[in-house]
Amino acid sequence: METEVGQAPAWRRAARLFTAPSRTGEAAPLRWDLGFYLACLAFALPTALVSEFYGYRVWGNFATVAYGFGVAHSGYLLLSARRGRTPGGVLGSRWCAVAAVALLAMILPLALLVIRRLTGVDWLITPFSWAAQPEVWVIERSADLLLHHGTPYVDVTALGRAPVVNDYTPYGPVMALFGLPRAVFGGTPLTDALTDARWMFALAACACVLGTLKLLKWPRVPVGAAQLALACPLTALTWAVAGPDLAIVGLLVLSCALAATGRAAWSGLVLALVISAKLIVAPAAAVLAVLVLVRRRKGLDWVALGRFAAALVATTAALHLPVYLVDPAAFVEHVFRFPLGMGVVRSPAASPLPGHLIAETGVAGQVAAFVLVGAAAVAMLVWLVRRPPANGSAALLRIAVGLGALILLTPATRYGYLVYPLVLLGAHLAFRMAEVPAAPPAQRSATTSS
Repeated sequence: METEVGQAPAWRRAARLFTAPSRTGEAAPLRWDLGFYLACLAFALPTALVSEFYGYRVWGNFATVAYGFGVAHSGYLLLSARRGRTPGGVLGSRWCAVAAVALLAMILPLALLVIRRLTGVDWLITPFSWAAQPEVWVIERSADLLLHHGTPYVDVTALGRAPVVNDYTPYGPVMALFGLPRAVFGGTPLTDALTDARWMFALAACACVLGTLKLLKWPRVPVGAAQLALACPLTALTWAVAGPDLAIVGLLVLSCALAATGRAAWSGLVLALVISAKLIVAPAAAVLAVLVLVRRRKGLDWVALGRFAAALVATTAALHLPVYLVDPAAFVEHVFRFPLGMGVVRSPAASPLPGHLIAETGVAGQVAAFVLVGAAAVAMLVWLVRRPPANGSAALLRIAVGLGALILLTPATRYGYLVYPLVLLGAHLAFRMAEVPAAPPAQRSATTSS
């Protein structure tokens, strides 16, 4: 038998890593790890070779090494488990591959691209030279406009030329805050490198993670949660070449943690910051409102809901009204009309997701796509009413499913937005661990690092 196994084709021996039983009972998570990093590698390698964007190709080269290490490391751990051995030291931990992705596919490519951006070619109409995606430039410009004109939005009808896509700032006014350090302190190569908006997005995301973990009393984070929220290609790529979505989803998770721990007013305030930066996450307000209302499990907490709603509405109004009053038409054009495809320039968001593909079939397809979005919204409302979320993990699961459906079914969207449901699902796993502190150690270790 040993001879037959040794002479089996290489692909069959590799397949046995996913199917052969383990002597230690630890193979299941390791098989998941191996499959996860193989899928990530299958995304990173083509990105390095064929992407039209310079930043994507740089990221792809780094990420190919990172995920290749993840594949090799997971295979090593799985083979060791099959032989009944448990490797010691750093290389014996499943977290080793996550750390490699954080360093090689996130921190290093971002540092390189920030330095490369100092060459000043980002505003050219040449994606193969961009060291940062357009949203980075646009947000930094919006901060400068806010400082000097009181609004981050320009009147695209008064430019003296035909407007183009990058004249738009399709975000709420809060997003401009991430560009303020560069607008205030930039101007030299050193200060430009240190105040690149991507550092601000990254710092905000990290601060939100730390704040959330503190609110949850520092639970043991499952490796699977870190893989979904941190190590998946959409998170790592967004971190290196853009970043705003990570700051927004970080704030959203923090708002959920505040709601789940009884800090209703603070949750409403942070959620207002989220909505005032990017409207796509506005549906989360309904889920968190229900969580605040029912979390006590001793009747409905209308007082807490009132504090949540008051903080949400008052903060949102305070953030939007000053900018709106400066130039109402520009505000509506940038924040509402352009993302909906009704602006002077049509939004280029057109990833081949189901909603876009259906809408491209014609007028009937466009109607069908919006009907599907409406049906998904109704289904989410029914889910909320019939099974209201009583804790943070349940709320995050509902937000992830709702945003995922919206992203998949909306006619004009980007595949990069799928980072929202992925990060939220990872956060859901971490919250779930925090909500069962009395679980036996053996049960908890099955979902955490080895």
